[in-house]
Amino acid sequence: MAMWVSLLPPPRLLLPLLVLLLPVVAAVHGRYGHSKLTVGFYKHSCPDAEAIVREVVAEAVEDDRTVTAPLLRLHFHDCFVRGCDASVLLNSTKNNTAEKDAKPNHSLDAFDVIDAIKEKLEKKCPRTVSCADILAIAARDAVSLATKVVTKGEWRKDGNLYEVETDRRDGRDSSAKEAAVHLPDSFDGILKLIARFKSKGLGLKDLAVLSGAHALGNSHCPSMEKRLRNFTAQYDTDPTLDTAYAATLKQQCTKPEDNETELAMVPGSSTTFDATYYRLVTEKKGLFHSDEALLSNGATRMLVYGYMRSEKRFFSDFGVSMLNMGRVDVLTGREGEIRRRCALVN
Repeated sequence: MAMWVSLLPPPRLLLPLLVLLLPVVAAVHGRYGHSKLTVGFYKHSCPDAEAIVREVVAEAVEDDRTVTAPLLRLHFHDCFVRGCDASVLLNSTKNNTAEKDAKPNHSLDAFDVIDAIKEKLEKKCPRTVSCADILAIAARDAVSLATKVVTKGEWRKDGNLYEVETDRRDGRDSSAKEAAVHLPDSFDGILKLIARFKSKGLGLKDLAVLSGAHALGNSHCPSMEKRLRNFTAQYDTDPTLDTAYAATLKQQCTKPEDNETELAMVPGSSTTFDATYYRLVTEKKGLFHSDEALLSNGATRMLVYGYMRSEKRFFSDFGVSMLNMGRVDVLTGREGEIRRRCALVN
């Protein structure tokens, strides 16, 4: 990957890059048309639905601030396999290995928080609120509670980073094999990332802004071991990784299969949702190869530097892209079901 000298492309390149983005955005809306979902769907059937989700998420965050990243990640991993249908929550059975047991999902967490939310909602409004919608709302609440300008009341009066569309229904199928195929990988290059997002109707802007979710959470040594040792025949260490940062990571990850050592996605700020991630990417200090891959495409590179310079723009675009992702292959109407327990089909 080439090293970039200037902070932004020359002005004459900005228009072509923006034009490049437009067809992708058009393709998203062309594929899905107007959203099948709506804000406030449970206004009459379960008026306290979102408040109940927020209450349980807030309690979980108060108990453990690191829970925000797992809640956000559950929604991501759900939507990229079979669409946003809560298939990631289903348990494996004797005859089927479910998504949650696929290798890329072994580090997923916070299932207990989702179960606690569902239990309260079933008592208040039986068989009304889907697990898929719980994932979407909980992800919004988690990231909102991790965003300082939101918790300080400087963003929206309702304390949310963005509004959530609801009316999803739950799927009945879940496949570990599909998860292994469709989930983005930490070692993906830019072409692979673009293809994965395009397959879900998501564009370059969605790729760049949703990668900002890496502002939250931790990872483990196996997720980036290939970057540290025997990267290629020519390079022992990934050349897109800052040498000093690589040396620090090597000291932390002495064993390739070390799943105990935690590596902060944003050192010193892994529980705060902000635009610091983008600065690290420009400094070649993104933890994953897929983070640095954003600099190898003109459009995504421009967005990385743009979000680094304007956190307000990042927050605004993040909400839009979360809505885009939340619409991927949703089940509505009579499709699917409303599970009584999120880990089991009815």
